[in-house]
Formats: sequence, structure tokens, C-alpha cells
Amino acid sequence: MTQDFWLERWTHGEIGFHQPQGQPLLQKHWPALDLVPASRILVPLCGKSQDMVWLAERGHRVTGIELSDIAARDFFAESGLDYRRISRGPFMAYAGERIEILVGDLFDLAPAELARFEGFYDRAALVALPEDTRRAYVDHLMSGLRRGATGLLITLAYDTSLMTGPPFSVDDEDVGELYGRYAHVDLMAEQRGLAADDPLRQRGLTDARDSVYRIVRR
Repeated sequence: MTQDFWLERWTHGEIGFHQPQGQPLLQKHWPALDLVPASRILVPLCGKSQDMVWLAERGHRVTGIELSDIAARDFFAESGLDYRRISRGPFMAYAGERIEILVGDLFDLAPAELARFEGFYDRAALVALPEDTRRAYVDHLMSGLRRGATGLLITLAYDTSLMTGPPFSVDDEDVGELYGRYAHVDLMAEQRGLAADDPLRQRGLTDARDSVYRIVRR
């Protein structure tokens, strides 16, 4: 997917992927990562996810990376949080007290910046990327993160004969191949099924599997 594809989705409000109430699997499994409250957490391709508020309420300092400034503005407006706009290298930073969103290209985030984070949360990034870009994304992210950095990854797997992404189908084998070169990968939980009102049903899916992984940088 090109950057223009995602920017157009935000411009036209085509954001069926957004979960206004946050991701229950994050809330259930994040505590098992045992990250201290003051940890700095990276949320790649964050959109306007309310998961960032949930993480900040746990005491974390949260940095989201997002292409669309519409998403960043909407996040702070809908969350009722104050922010300042600050130019920061290749990014425009929307900086709040415990949450900031860097608007720009994730691949412009330098290794020295990635090394600041003790943890990460990925619900929307890996599954949003086609196969060739997924490898580049994981290589960039994991090569920059410090040893011991711990993340929660949530993926979606489905019958690709019924639907094409995004979100793309990413299974256990994909995760192991992508992350296993850099990190310890543990499958924490799986959840099958689609809610009756899930937008993916309108695209032909009748079933899917969410998988939750703990990723620890070696």
C-alpha cells in the first residue's frame, strides 16, 4: 500500500479499521509483559487509537507514529487532551503530556530514536503492510530497538481466497520468520471468530483468527 492510499482513507473518513473503544486483547494481555509504568512505548501506524490513552493511563510515555495529520488532530480532539505542534526533524510532533504522535514516515525514525523505547504495541502496523513491505518494517523496527525491549503484537489470519488486504493475513509462520531473527517470540493467546457487526464481513470474511504475541528483543 502506498502512503497516498492511507492518506486518502483518512481524508475521506474510510477508517473502518478504527476501534473507538480500544482493543480488548491489549487490555487483557499487556500486563503480562511486566513493563514498568514509566516505560516508553512505541505505537507504529497508530491512527487515532484510544489504545494510546489506555497505555498512558498505565503510567507509560507513549509515542505513536502516523502518516496522517488528520488522525493526529482527531486523536487529541476526541481524547480531550491538550497538545503542542512542534517540528522535529522529518516529523511534525503533536506533543501532549504523556502521549505524542509523530506525523511522518516510520522509516524516517532513526535507530537512535528507536533505541529510546523499552516497549512497543503493534495492532495496526504489521497487518496493514503488504508482504514485501512487512519485512522492511520489521527489519527497521527490530534493528533499532534496544536489547530487552518488549512488545505486544496482535495479528489477524484468514482465508485469503475470501478477501484481500488490508488488513493482510499474517499467520504464526509469518511472525516467526519475520521476528525470529531478532527476538524471542511467544504466542500468548488466540481468538477465533468475527463479531456480527465486524466490517470485514462486508468484504466476504466469515471467520478469522486474532493471535497475540510477546516479542522480546534479543
